[in-house]
This record gives sequence, structure tokens and C-alpha cells, in this order.
Amino acid sequence: MRNPVVAGQFYPASASELKAMIKKMVDEKAKKEEVIGLISPHAGYIYSGPVAGAAISRIKFPETFIIMGPSHTGSGRPFSIMTEGVWKTPLGEIEIDSELGKKLLANSKYLQEDKAAHLYEHSIEVQLPFLQYFKPDFKLVPIILAYAGGAVYKEIGRELAKAVKESGKKVVIIASSDMTHYESQGSAQKKDTQAIEAMLDLDEDELLKRVEEFNISMCGFAPAVSLIVAAKELGATGAELVKYQTSGDTTGDYSAVVGYAGIIIKGGE
Repeated sequence: MRNPVVAGQFYPASASELKAMIKKMVDEKAKKEEVIGLISPHAGYIYSGPVAGAAISRIKFPETFIIMGPSHTGSGRPFSIMTEGVWKTPLGEIEIDSELGKKLLANSKYLQEDKAAHLYEHSIEVQLPFLQYFKPDFKLVPIILAYAGGAVYKEIGRELAKAVKESGKKVVIIASSDMTHYESQGSAQKKDTQAIEAMLDLDEDELLKRVEEFNISMCGFAPAVSLIVAAKELGATGAELVKYQTSGDTTGDYSAVVGYAGIIIKGGE
């Protein structure tokens, strides 16, 4: 059982308050599309919730979500997957898709079974209540990616695509990431535009290049690279920026903001 660690901090610990908060941040009338994946932020809901909510409102739900997040804690193995167990949030329990998780682990050069990396890491957890709001009974494969070279992230992306194809399941892959951290609004928007353009072009090499060249403090660029590679192998046809905003839009302080982007990658039937 992986218990929530940021309930009561990043989002309300009470189920009724949490549902009420999410209700204001999603668009229940949005047209739902088949997506292969999405990029969604993971800050406190008052800051990034409207962006996550807008993106998640646009997707047709699968039976399983693979959610990749960066490591903020440095705990555990660098490329960590959990293939057994249950994740809990105030909105209920989510079972890990052991069949898909084990297939991925068996096929992967880099991923290792490890729960330590997941215990105190918030980047996957904060996605879950939004998903539960729309569909309480999906399954989950959680993966944490620590820092490595682009070649590793690309290989993990290819491994993801192979496991998804072989499983025959409906799967959506989420890359959990915030964008630029603690720079002025103007600087954040400028840098984030560079990264967002590369993601919309589904160009993982350009994303890696720009993150380095422009010194973009996008914490989840590794999950984004793996997602883009996997999505193209799974027949991605394009990507769309659903919403972008910064923490300044919540606080009114534009001197040091964090950027948030919600992007869907289309494809499928």
C-alpha cells in the first residue's frame, strides 16, 4: 500500500473538499479524444491544477495509465517501477497493473523493481485524484526516472511502446512535469515556449537540446522524452497545447514563477 504523502499540502486531504476543488478545475463538457499520452504538471493544485484539469478533461480514459515522474527526492533506484500493490489517495485505492508492469520490467534494460523511489515522491501522486475524479477504476503503472543521458530515456520510451503493443490493452502514458522554476514571468514564458514547441513537434532530440542550450529547469524533461519516443512508436499523429500558465497567474507575483503546460499527444483510433 503506497499511502499519499502530499494530501493536505498539495491538495485537500478530505475527499469531499478534494472533489469540490477538482470540479472547478476540469471541463466536464470538453470533447474527449483518443490520446496516446499527455504532459501534465504536478505542483500544488492552486497553482497547476487548472492546467492538469484542462488536459485531463480532454482524454478518453483507458483501462491503464502508465505515469512517469521525475525524482525530487533522490531516493531508491534511478529508474524505478512498481509492479505490485495499491496506491491510495483520499478518493480511494488504485491497483497497479501487475501484468503490464511485469511485462515492461522483463523487457527493460534500465527499469528496476523498487518502491523506495515512490514512497515520498509527489510527481505521480498528484495526477491520481484528477484521474479518479473522472474514472475511479483505472489501473496504474508508476515509473520514476532520475537523471541520465537522453539515450537512456529514448530506450525506455521504446520499451514502453513495445510493452503496450504486446499487452493489447488501452493505455495512456502520462509524463508528469512542471516547466521553468523560479524565474521571472517573461523569462519563464520565453524558455517554456522553446520546450513546448519541441514537444508539439514530437521532437525528443530538439527538446533535449533546448533544455540544455537554454538552461530550462523543466523537472520532468526525462519523462517527456520517453513519452514522445513511445508515442511515435504507437502511432502519434500530433500534439496540442491545451493550456499554459504560471504560478504568477495564481499569486499575482510575477517576479519568480513556475511554469505549467498541459499537452495532449493524439493518435489511436
